[in-house]
Amino acid sequence: MATNGDTHLGGDDIDNRLLHIALEDIQSEWGEDISHSGEAIQTLRRDVIRVKEALSFAPAVNLEFNWKGKNYQRTITRELFDGLIQDIVDRTLGPCRDCMKDASVTPEQIDEVVLVGGSTRIPLVRSAVEVLFRARPHTELNPDEVVALGAAVQAGILAGTVENQLLLDVTPLSLGIEMYGGVVSKIIHRNSTIPASASETFTTGVDRQTNVLIHVVQGERELAKDCRSLARFDLKGIDPMPAGFARIEVRFLIDANGILAVTARDARTGREQSVEVKPSYGLTDEQVEAMIEASIDNAEADLQAAQLSGVRLEADGIMAATEKAMRTKAWLTLTDEERAGVTAAMNRLKVVYCINDHHLIRAQVDTLNEATHKLAENMMNTAVLGALKGTSVDA
Repeated sequence: MATNGDTHLGGDDIDNRLLHIALEDIQSEWGEDISHSGEAIQTLRRDVIRVKEALSFAPAVNLEFNWKGKNYQRTITRELFDGLIQDIVDRTLGPCRDCMKDASVTPEQIDEVVLVGGSTRIPLVRSAVEVLFRARPHTELNPDEVVALGAAVQAGILAGTVENQLLLDVTPLSLGIEMYGGVVSKIIHRNSTIPASASETFTTGVDRQTNVLIHVVQGERELAKDCRSLARFDLKGIDPMPAGFARIEVRFLIDANGILAVTARDARTGREQSVEVKPSYGLTDEQVEAMIEASIDNAEADLQAAQLSGVRLEADGIMAATEKAMRTKAWLTLTDEERAGVTAAMNRLKVVYCINDHHLIRAQVDTLNEATHKLAENMMNTAVLGALKGTSVDA
C-alpha cells in the first residue's frame, strides 16, 4: 500500500556513536588521538559492535580495548546506551508515520509489525515500535533472515509453488508528462499499487499545431526540469486546428514487472505513438529518497513556480486572442473608449508579465479578461450574422 524509509540510517549510526564516545575517552586518558590509525579504528569498531550486540541481552557490558600495550576499559550500561542512541531510534519513527499516512491507515488497522535487521534486537527499538504501533511487534522471525524469507516467498509465488498469496508492489515515485509551460502533470502518483493504469486528456497550445512532443518524467517536483527524464516521443499527424481544439489522450500502464508503457492517441484521427521504459532502471534507494526529500524541501518554491508558469500560460493565451481580435471587424465596432481600455489592460499585463509574482499577473489577466468582454460579444455576433447570411427562417 505504501513504502518509505531512510537509507541513511541504520546500525552503523549506532556503532559510530559508541565509537565517537570511546575515542573521546581514549584521547582524554591516553593523551593521544588514535583516530588516524586505520588499524586501531578497525579494532575498536569490532569491540563496540560486540558491546552493542551484547547489550540487547545484558543490563551492562564491559568495553575493553587494547592497543600497543595500553588498555582502555569502560562499563556501558543499557541505560547509558539507550540515552546515547535515543535520537537515532527516534529518527526511525518518522518514515513509519509517513508510510502510514501515505497508505491512509491507522496503527489499529495494522495486523502485524515485522522487525527486520539486526538492530531491531535492541530493546529500545522494540519498545519504540510498540509505542508507535500500539502493539507488540512480531519478533519470532530471525531479523537477519526476514528479507531472504520474503524473497523466497515471492519466488514461490512466481514459480507457482506458493498459492493463495499475493505480494503487491508500489511505484516509489510519481510518473507524469511535461505540459506546455514546463509544469508536470502527474498521471500515476507515488505509492500507487502496480500493475497500474491511468490516463488523462490534453490539448494543443499553438494554433494549427500538427505534432505534440510527449516528455515522460519521474519525480515529485512541480516542474519538469527538476524531475528525472524517462523518455520523449512525437505524436504526429494531428489535424491543424486552433489551439485547444485537439484532444490527445495519454495513457500510462505499468505492468507487474515495473515496465511503463506510455501511449499518446489523437482522438480525432486515431493516430497513436507509444514508448516503453523501466522507471526504476538505474535508480538506487538513496536516489529515490533524495528525490522525495528534495520535493519536500522545495515544496513551497515549486508551488510558486508552478503557479507562475500557469498564470503566464493563461496570459499568453488571452494576449494572443486579443491581438488576433484587434485585426477583425469586431474591433472596429467598439467605441474609442472601449478600445483604449482594452489596449491599456493589454499593456499593463505586458508590464507585469516578467515579474515573479503570480498574484500580480493574475490580477492583470482578470482585468484584461473583463476589458475584452464587449469585444468577445461583438466577435460572436459577427460570426453568427455571417453564418446566417443568405438564410431565412419560416414562421
